[in-house]
Amino acid sequence: MENKNEYLAAIDIGTTKIVTIVGRKNENNKLEIISLSKTPSTGVKRGLITNIEETVNAIRKTLEETKSRTGLSFKNVFVGIAGQHIRSSRNRTYRIIQSPNNEITREDVKALLDDMKNLPIEAGEEILHVIPQNYIVDMESNITTNPVGMTGKRLEGNFHIVIGNTMSTRNIERCIQAVGLNLYKLILEPLASSEAVLTDEEKEAGVALVDIGGGTTDIAIYHEKIIWHTAVIPLGGDVITKDIKEGCAILPRQAEELKIRHGSCLPEAMDNDAKIVIEGMYGRGKKEVSSMFLSGIIHARMDEILDGVIQITKEEAFEYAQRAAREEGLFVGISSGAALAAVAKKLPEIPKGSRVLTVNYDTGERYLSIEGLF
Repeated sequence: MENKNEYLAAIDIGTTKIVTIVGRKNENNKLEIISLSKTPSTGVKRGLITNIEETVNAIRKTLEETKSRTGLSFKNVFVGIAGQHIRSSRNRTYRIIQSPNNEITREDVKALLDDMKNLPIEAGEEILHVIPQNYIVDMESNITTNPVGMTGKRLEGNFHIVIGNTMSTRNIERCIQAVGLNLYKLILEPLASSEAVLTDEEKEAGVALVDIGGGTTDIAIYHEKIIWHTAVIPLGGDVITKDIKEGCAILPRQAEELKIRHGSCLPEAMDNDAKIVIEGMYGRGKKEVSSMFLSGIIHARMDEILDGVIQITKEEAFEYAQRAAREEGLFVGISSGAALAAVAKKLPEIPKGSRVLTVNYDTGERYLSIEGLF
């Protein structure tokens, strides 16, 4: 058997299931999955561990199954993290280059990273990721993703910071240690998902990854191969199951089965006369549920989830437009249809002689105007 250090193991502690996955690099330097074990999760709600014992038991079950399949045992694991406690921010810092010839070194770049890792945050929080977006040499005159070797007197960096609740991360660590493993690294789940499913071309063109899980919906937004935003919406498939349970007055397991076997979020595509028969409880008579009624329940909740996704992507698009415009000396406004007048109300705050870039959310069109045209 190959050296166990050639293998990588990861655990996903989700709301509906817990998964242990083991892989190794093949001859093409690609990760090859050799084992995947999963079991239902009962100790996690909306990405947060609420019952340590149940979560530990579930993790242990997947580990035992993995070992019986592969014969492997390991000590270090990567673990995914999500949940409504996750937030992100964008920060910028700079450093004056001290070398005699003003050449930027790896140590200069590392110093910027270290500054961000020590960023002041709220009590009870900790920084999970510090991800460089780009670097600026000498006040916007040169923007790059790798400034090492370049010449300049001032190095600035834009960073994406992912922040999580300390208690939540400690609970994850406790569960991992309880099964005899070492938590090698916590990874934000939408970042891990992005690496698994997105291509470099998609990241360069601009893409929003939306992962609708059992307890949360995870979002990662990329543009020009740079991670611009990550977010977690505290709604997922579980809340749809709950809606079906309450709307149809049935058991949770029946609601989950209805969702999986007959669920659709397009009521207009359903037959109004179609009925789904549900077995009665404790010898009671069978119950019928309209397919269109079921679809209407799912549609309403999916609308809410996707509205949240759209709002986040719109806000991020505006932030991106603002930053790009600032580099061009522009003021950025937003509009949605007839809301263009809202930009005009901001004009007293805009420096005299500024150009105004207006981005229309509905059409994606961009309008460049000179102050005073409104």
